[in-house]
Amino acid sequence: MKNHWAEIILIWLAVAVVATVLVLNTADNEHVEVAFGAILAGSVALVSMIQLFRAQAEGFVRRLVYVGGGSYLILAVATAYLFWRG
Repeated sequence: MKNHWAEIILIWLAVAVVATVLVLNTADNEHVEVAFGAILAGSVALVSMIQLFRAQAEGFVRRLVYVGGGSYLILAVATAYLFWRG
């Protein structure tokens, strides 16, 4: 599992970068929150796609949970920022 942390952290960084760009470059909060759902789905799809190419079943569910949970947390923080920004 130790060698999978780089993959998980890179996906988290990608989610954080995309969420930050969307939050800072969009004035309409309603459409940004819709995009957050697509970002979350994309992060889970990305880890699933990596799994298909790697064909290594060990730890797959754990990676899905870590990527999904971490991405959800990042997007929840971005949503809280949008809420406080108004």
